[in-house]
Formats: sequence, structure tokens, C-alpha cells
Amino acid sequence: MRDHAFGLRLSPQQAHAASAIVSCRTAKLGGHREVCKKCGFVRHAYNSCRNRHCPKCQILKQALWAGRQRALALPTAYYQIIFTIPGELHWLFRVAPALCLKLLFGAVSETLLEVARSHLEGDIGFTAVLHTWSQKLRFHPHIHCLVPAGVLRRLGWVSTGTSFFLPIEKLKPVFKGKLLAKLRTVVDAGLLPMPDREAKALIRHAASKDWGIRIEPPLDGSDHVVEYLSRYVHRIAISNSRILSYDGQTVTFRYKDRADGNTVKLEHVSAERFCQLFLQHVLPDRFVRIRHYGLFASRRRKDLERCRALLGARKLPERKQQSWVVAFLRIFGTDPLLCPLCRAGRLVVMDVLPPLRL
Repeated sequence: MRDHAFGLRLSPQQAHAASAIVSCRTAKLGGHREVCKKCGFVRHAYNSCRNRHCPKCQILKQALWAGRQRALALPTAYYQIIFTIPGELHWLFRVAPALCLKLLFGAVSETLLEVARSHLEGDIGFTAVLHTWSQKLRFHPHIHCLVPAGVLRRLGWVSTGTSFFLPIEKLKPVFKGKLLAKLRTVVDAGLLPMPDREAKALIRHAASKDWGIRIEPPLDGSDHVVEYLSRYVHRIAISNSRILSYDGQTVTFRYKDRADGNTVKLEHVSAERFCQLFLQHVLPDRFVRIRHYGLFASRRRKDLERCRALLGARKLPERKQQSWVVAFLRIFGTDPLLCPLCRAGRLVVMDVLPPLRL
């Protein structure tokens, strides 16, 4: 990023994300000087950028999010349903990402809720998470939905079992019809920054394609589901651990080839191309990529509590607001302010280091 990103044509959001990632935990953002009063050890601790696209700023946030979700999760199996769109629509999503991604969430949520009501005769709840990338960092918008295996009916909770949930042949035409109708509406209203003729041609081509929906085998138990989901919700396009080498000009990273049985393979791209691939997944400002629907919606909290009671889930005590130090110790079992040298004293802040003004 530092070597190659800033020579590219970037949107304001992409430029901001690149600058934050490069500056994260460096003197540029400022910080403080910590000292161990027991042994005199000194270290400089620099501030995090807190950008949601930064690979170094998601670990504690992910763990805290998981803790909050455990109080809401249902003690039952969960299905994962993945909705994808054909490549013919990708350009529409590139030129108007905030609008088109909002329409995608709408089509997915309406499809699941309506098909569940007609097919299962009850209300379901689910969490939807947006991803825009493939394993090779290509543009690939899709939504992962975690859905409990059951419905709430007037007389109570009814489990759907772990061998069958909603038939794909019913979901596909509803999802396809809803998203195409929404896209045609915004094109007719002149809301896309491209010629209507081109947009309508892309929509026609997409209508002739088979759309992909995949239902994964159910995840068993709420703890497993929360752990799995927490890895997804704060995931970025690629983590540092997948990047194997960088020699100043070429980046090598590993990926799983889904078409070849998830075989791990290597991808070699120029550093400039790598920056382009990564930054194309920067989301519009304030765009919410994790959304709760049905029984999990905030306005349905009483219904969710009823489901938890029917399933025998214990009511968890509300957690009080905690400092990041206390939260880190509780979650990871280590004291982040324990002196790394003497392992007996604790580090205290002695001086504030102001941000560098370049």
C-alpha cells in the first residue's frame, strides 16, 4: 500500500482507507509512551486507525461483537444460505455501490421472509452479511445469511430439522425477480450514473442467466454459529496471513480454489494490481454490511426472547461497559499492559505523543 496505492486513481473512500491502513499504529497517528515502574521498561504505543478495512483493527472488535451476539443467538442448528448475482450485474454495482448493495439486501431479506411464510407458515429470523470479494480478490458481491433451523408460529417454536429448510427451486425465482424489478425501477427513475440503454441491456442479459443460491450444511449449536459468524462479519478482503511474499514489485498470496475442491493455490500479481484488487472492496461511507431481519430485527426483540425461552436458553446478564483493557483480559486471558520485560509490573502512560504533521 505504502509503495504503490497512492499512484492509483482512487475514490475518496478508497484513498481514505489506504491512508488509514498505511498510518495504522505508526507515529503518524500519535499515541503515548508507556513505562513499567517496576523495571523501567519503556515502549511507544501508537494509535490504531480503527478503519473497518484495516487488517490490524478487527481482532478485538470481532471478539466484542461475538460476545454481544451470544445473548441473542438461539440454541439450535443454523443454516447458511448464500445469495450471489451474475457477473452481468457487476458493473451496475460498481457505478452505484451504495444504491445497488442496498437493493441486494432488500431482495435477499424479502425473499427469505416471504418464502418462509408461505412454505413454513411462520416467521424466521436471520443475520445477513455482505461480502464483495472472491478468494482471488475479484469483485464478487454476495450475501451470507445465517438462519436458525425453525420458525415461530402462533402456538410456539417449530423446528425444521437439520436435513431440510427452504427449497432452492423456490428461492431462486423469487430472489431473481425481486432484484431485477428493483434494478429496473432505479434505472427508470434515472438513479444510476450510466446510460439507461446500457443498464437495461445488462439487466436483460442477467435475466437470461441462472442465478446462484447455495445452502450449506447446518452449523450445530449457538456457540459454534456465533464463532463462525464473528469470523465473517469483520473479515476484510484478505488478511495479512494469506500474503506470503512481497519483493517490492510482486505480491504472492494463497487462495482456495473452490472449483478444485478447495485446493490451496498461489496467486502472483503486481503490487499495483494487488492494491487495485484490495481497494475495490472498500465500502461506501457508513454503509452497514451486517443486518438483522425477521425475529432478529431490533423491533422484534420480544419475539426473539420468546423463542429463546421456548428453546430453553438461559437469559444472559447484561454486560456493563468495559474499558478495552478489561475486555482484552476477559476475552483473550492476557493483560495487554503487563510489562513484556519483567512480567511483573504493569505499564502506565507517562506522555502523550501527538500525531505527526507532515
